[in-house]
Amino acid sequence: MPEITPATLREHLNKLTAHLEQENPDLVEVVRSFRRLDRVAYKLGLLDANESYAAKVTWWPLISVLGTFSSGKSTFINNLLGQSLQATGSQAVDDKFTVICYGRSERPQVLPALALDGDPRFPFYNFSREIDEVTQGEGKRLDSYLQLKTCNSPQLRGKIFIDSPGFDADAQRTETLKITNHIIDLSDLVLVFFDARHPEPGAMRDTLEYLVTGTMRRPDFNKFVHILNQIDNAAREDNPEEVFAAWQRALANAGLTAGRFYRIYDPKSAIKIEDPNMRARFEAKRDADMEEIVERIRRLEVERAYRVVGILDQTAARIREEFVPRIRAANRVWRARVWRHTGLVFLLVVLAALGTSIGLGYWQGLRFVPPWQAGGLGQQVAFWAVVAAVVLLFIQVHRLIRRWATRSISADIMRDEALGTHAEEVDKAFRKNVRSWWRPYFIEKPRGWGRGARKRIDAILAEADRAIQTLNDRYANPAGPEPGTESAAPAPALAARSAANAPPIAGGEPSAPASAGPGAETPGAGSAAAAQGATPVQRRGVAGVAHSALGQGSAGENLNGGESLNGGDARTDAGETESHARVS
Repeated sequence: MPEITPATLREHLNKLTAHLEQENPDLVEVVRSFRRLDRVAYKLGLLDANESYAAKVTWWPLISVLGTFSSGKSTFINNLLGQSLQATGSQAVDDKFTVICYGRSERPQVLPALALDGDPRFPFYNFSREIDEVTQGEGKRLDSYLQLKTCNSPQLRGKIFIDSPGFDADAQRTETLKITNHIIDLSDLVLVFFDARHPEPGAMRDTLEYLVTGTMRRPDFNKFVHILNQIDNAAREDNPEEVFAAWQRALANAGLTAGRFYRIYDPKSAIKIEDPNMRARFEAKRDADMEEIVERIRRLEVERAYRVVGILDQTAARIREEFVPRIRAANRVWRARVWRHTGLVFLLVVLAALGTSIGLGYWQGLRFVPPWQAGGLGQQVAFWAVVAAVVLLFIQVHRLIRRWATRSISADIMRDEALGTHAEEVDKAFRKNVRSWWRPYFIEKPRGWGRGARKRIDAILAEADRAIQTLNDRYANPAGPEPGTESAAPAPALAARSAANAPPIAGGEPSAPASAGPGAETPGAGSAAAAQGATPVQRRGVAGVAHSALGQGSAGENLNGGESLNGGDARTDAGETESHARVS
């Protein structure tokens, strides 16, 4: 794809701002706050001039669908959209990640990966570079991994879905795992599908380890929804409880001991259930679980705004409380290593010169009497030439020591698990600090960090707090209605804007996610209530986002009205966390 320049980045972000002014005005000021944060990051060296934190955010709710081969992922998406958009079958039918968004065309369109790689509104903006970092040259083959599909289903307005190829932890390539991790990090909701037709979940140990155990360690694990699909096959033996129990045990062994575990099937392709009572029991459970899944998707309309503001707060706090101290520490270690090893080399040079001069008899007692003192001009020139060569050699050795120290500390930063995916940003800033010839020897403080930068970070954090308060004013009122006033009606969904009043983003890309228009979902009282009382920002040194209403489903039941995965009435954490004060 063409190189992204600062000018094209500004153009993309201006388009995003113009679109949000129509679709979600509450987030317009958040974009501007991101841009102010970018300027701090540019001076620190965390971002290049053609990068922006705003471009790393998905501004539309992102729902990813992961799962094993032939677990019904594509069929689920087709049923949800009301269109046969994705190919389905009992064998693997698609080996690409498919990003699905609303399009104005009557017929679905398939667009190349460039449509995603070159547009900051999508979750794979500039992703070819990241693939190149994993395997050199693979970024040019991005079409082998990604594609964009559009359709005009009202269910897609203001949302982005990602359908993944069948997952097998043993067989996945490094590039595919990187894309999967990237999707999981950005998603607001992750639907993880398993196939009930495979009665031996224990044989999928590596896959369960990746899709379940790995996700349970994440702070945002509440966004994962686990679905046992095609449960209708258990009707042949009338043993849905046994099938469900086997999967319960497998997931519990993988670490999933609480939360909802849904059971659904596709009524169009389901086996015929002759017993009317059994059929009614299966259909009732399927419909109830599907309704809960769809409701979780609807709630993202509100949660999206909280998530974006939370990312702003999280990023600003992380720069102040993690990145700057880490860069400062790296500068301190670099300076110590360079001084120590340079001093050692200087000492060795001095000792070598002293030993050589003693061996050549240049000392008379404690007096240094070299032969060229009594010699002619030629001998003196030769002496100073040797001195100059030694100095130049010492300077070159010193430069090698600087490079070695930089590489060794850079490797330590990249291996730092506490930094996670942000290690590259910190490493970039550290390298900027040691690029100067003189500064890192005397100044430990990171370049670009000072009283002004701290004030700007504090102002951005205050802006994030005000944005949260604005959203709370829209969706929550802990005090209740004032005496003598009527209860306020639920606020409309953030994305519920008429398409007729929301002009397309400049450039008119057919793949751009359109703002909600006629037929878009509008959260009712349930969605408004889901947002009430939620505390979206939690700080534990670094701010975190508690997605409102995530994981608030009731404890999972089996088809006989059984118990939750942990055997009780457990409910997943709904993000009811208290805000901790920032450490100034």
